[in-house]
Amino acid sequence: MKIKIGILLFITSLVSFAQTNDFLYKRELKEIQNQWHKVILPNELFSKASADLSDIRILGVTAKKDTIEAPYIINLSKEKTDVKKVNFDIINQSLTKKGRYFTFETDIEESINQINLDFVDKNFDWRVKLEASHDQQKWYAILDNYRIVSIQNSRTDYTYSKLNFPDSKYKYYRVFVNNRAKSYLKKATIHLKKEHTLKYQEYTSSKTVISESKKDKETRIDITLDTKVPVSAIKLQFKDQFDYYRPLHIEYLTDSIQTEKGWKYQYHSLTSGIISSFEGNEFTCSSTLVQKIRIRIQNHDNQPLQFDTAQVNGYIHELYARFTKPKASYFLMYGNPNMSKPQYDINYLAKNIPTTLITLQLGSEQLIDRTEATIVNPLFSNKNWLWATMAILIFILGWFSLSMIRNKETV
Repeated sequence: MKIKIGILLFITSLVSFAQTNDFLYKRELKEIQNQWHKVILPNELFSKASADLSDIRILGVTAKKDTIEAPYIINLSKEKTDVKKVNFDIINQSLTKKGRYFTFETDIEESINQINLDFVDKNFDWRVKLEASHDQQKWYAILDNYRIVSIQNSRTDYTYSKLNFPDSKYKYYRVFVNNRAKSYLKKATIHLKKEHTLKYQEYTSSKTVISESKKDKETRIDITLDTKVPVSAIKLQFKDQFDYYRPLHIEYLTDSIQTEKGWKYQYHSLTSGIISSFEGNEFTCSSTLVQKIRIRIQNHDNQPLQFDTAQVNGYIHELYARFTKPKASYFLMYGNPNMSKPQYDINYLAKNIPTTLITLQLGSEQLIDRTEATIVNPLFSNKNWLWATMAILIFILGWFSLSMIRNKETV
């Protein structure tokens, strides 16, 4: 029985060792000095690794020519926003010849930078002034001529009534709305919103094509990026100075089929929303591998907008890797879609990873010769030898099994 287990372990080790030859690409990891380091994945890697990055490995060779594997976790530089709600009371609502005032009193003097207003009326285009005071005697202007808009009908449900302003610390805040008839405030919320610095990476495009469809009454903007990369945000800018408000849908190319009538392209939805002259026109989505993007703007009966630029961004992908033998030679390996995601202990111990890590430099990408070993010479350079050895081992296992059966029969 012990002999059989030993043979099975030997077979498993051969198969595992042979897998090191299944990668297509490698990059040398340079200047490893500490136990923990950070590796930033280059853009060129995403089009060659598997879609979920499950085939990435860090393999090394020790001075004794032993192959070792360094565990890692992938970290995405996602946006983090902290929102603190501030308690307040509406202590005054007054009407003047020019409009309405709403006065808020906070519990204590603490910083805020956002007030969300919810009015009874759902269709408006108003100008707002925000003032602040410590004693309701002297008022200081924070926002002036600030525009808020709400459009609700059978086709549209859009509201922009958030007052965003620099951090302010006052006891009292007063909002003036330049409308006397309908500006009834249903509720409001006051927040201190802190957005942490986001490590976005901007991608460059090789081609942008703008077309108009009179039949569909839409503008199409086709953007081709230099390579396939993980996209998580798109910011659009237009040259027009007039007010606009239009539905938008962003898609990405997933497949193309050549037919008798030409190429047929298949697109999947990436995100959708509204572009308007009131906001920044930045749209986020889950990180998706993309190379070709199509932006569709529904113009209805309006003239098309003059497109200016599109900024395509993605999260920076970082590997936090642990090197138990820093003096070994390590390589970043990828390019094997059949590999499953690795399971490492550090996935459950991420809180123990140092917060400050030195970033390793990556060598140039090398295409691996499939007839040679990726890092060290394989046990069998010819696959026929490997198959022959496997056949012999299977025969030996069968022989041992038959022997055990015969022994039982004799007993």
